[in-house]
Amino acid sequence: MKLQQLRYLVEVSKQGLNVSDAAEKLHTSQPGISKQIRLLEDELGVKVFVRNGKRVVDVTEPGRHILEISERILREANNLRRVAEQFVQEEEGSLTIATTHTQARYALPDTIRSFCERYPKVRLSIKQGSPTQICELVVAGEADIAIATEGIGQFPELAALDCYQWNRSIVVPDGHPLLALDRPITLADVAAYPIVTYDFAFAGRSKINQAFEKEGLTPNVVLTAIDTDVIKTYVNLGLGVGIIATMAFEPSRDIGLKAIDASHLFEASTTRIGLRRDAYLRGYTYGFIERFAPHLKRPLVEAALGQDED
Repeated sequence: MKLQQLRYLVEVSKQGLNVSDAAEKLHTSQPGISKQIRLLEDELGVKVFVRNGKRVVDVTEPGRHILEISERILREANNLRRVAEQFVQEEEGSLTIATTHTQARYALPDTIRSFCERYPKVRLSIKQGSPTQICELVVAGEADIAIATEGIGQFPELAALDCYQWNRSIVVPDGHPLLALDRPITLADVAAYPIVTYDFAFAGRSKINQAFEKEGLTPNVVLTAIDTDVIKTYVNLGLGVGIIATMAFEPSRDIGLKAIDASHLFEASTTRIGLRRDAYLRGYTYGFIERFAPHLKRPLVEAALGQDED
């Protein structure tokens, strides 16, 4: 039994049982993958995959257990490499952050700059997606850290650590009637206009919906987007009023727009970091986390991962 054979098994599963796609992903040949998987099946004495001719069409019952164990073995093998690298190349390596557009564009730049200055030999990569997508990347071992407001708690494989709380602003074009109010803005005021805001899976959108429902209001959401800059663009075009994360409004750049504080209208949201509970974190990973959320010192992170027994 070889680790490479386990990698082939897992990759075929990840690619929807498409051996050709797995071969392309692993930069090898389809016949080579098929041969190694059959050799492993012969050694184990059971079939992992159900085949129809040369096509893989399903996973057998024992195969499901074998895939689960294979994924665990590959993760632990990766942890072994990280332990060795930690001592041999203490400040070299790679770090992949999976996050949403809002976090990448508005919350992370200072952290990224500080981290790169401190760890110039670490290859840093940022992958963007929906909260579900970025959590799946960490679960699959394709990213080291997930940073999001929604979704992390839905993955039991991940430990969730609170980073900071934030709230929202209403964004409108210059001269909009809402700017003339001589009192705090209300949800009814907002609901009187078409609304442009985040897609449901993003940036605390559930808190927005809950606030309107509590007041018995049905907002007219005419456009949703995953990108705050897209929301502001269409507000500027007069499509509606925007509801965005306050941190995403930049007066010096958002020419033609004004922001109205809406923190009294919506419950605050919490941005969290998600980490695999069984991951071995390099020293510089703790450094990144603390730069992003200064209260998340290494002992606290280790405790959250259940790694503080010693």
